[in-house]
Amino acid sequence: MCMNYQVHESAIVDDGAQIGEGSRVWHFVHVCSGAKIGKGVSLGQNVFVGNKVTIGDQCKIQNNVSVYDNVHLEEGVFCGPSMVFTNVYNPRSLIERKNEYRDTLVKKGATLGANCTIVCGVTIGEYAFIGAGAVINKDVPAYALMVGVPAKQIGWMSEFGEQLDLPLSGETSAVCEHTGENYTLSGTKLIKQQTV
Repeated sequence: MCMNYQVHESAIVDDGAQIGEGSRVWHFVHVCSGAKIGKGVSLGQNVFVGNKVTIGDQCKIQNNVSVYDNVHLEEGVFCGPSMVFTNVYNPRSLIERKNEYRDTLVKKGATLGANCTIVCGVTIGEYAFIGAGAVINKDVPAYALMVGVPAKQIGWMSEFGEQLDLPLSGETSAVCEHTGENYTLSGTKLIKQQTV
């Protein structure tokens, strides 16, 4: 069978793992047999991918990230170096809780900064931006810029990855200076306007 993705000789890819065309699996990575990984994905050094995991096309998972069971990444998610996912809310070594895993969903285009922690059971919206070191313990709206411990929203980000000049809530709009795309804020929800 011809592999259409790259695997470093030090990496372990268990039989049954699905890895898409053009993906790259770097040094000391372990991909478990049930993992489903899309096309053009980069798994950096020392990444672990569990059995009940889906990783969409064009995701970049930087060094020292463990993507545990019940974590699902849509297309184009960026996981910064040493950021942390969890899958049990109240772990104890002496208590078996494998039947209590909580699903975590990271939607298309979101950025998870270096050393941030995503507490299990949350959904992170499309193109949200989680700052380095932040701790996420609740759902995050699309395009939200989140920082701190616990994380608080301090602004809005464009799909290009630049902060938009908008309040946290209200009825207003802004233009991304890099792309010219329009964003409309309605209450506490930001929507990118479709171009014709």
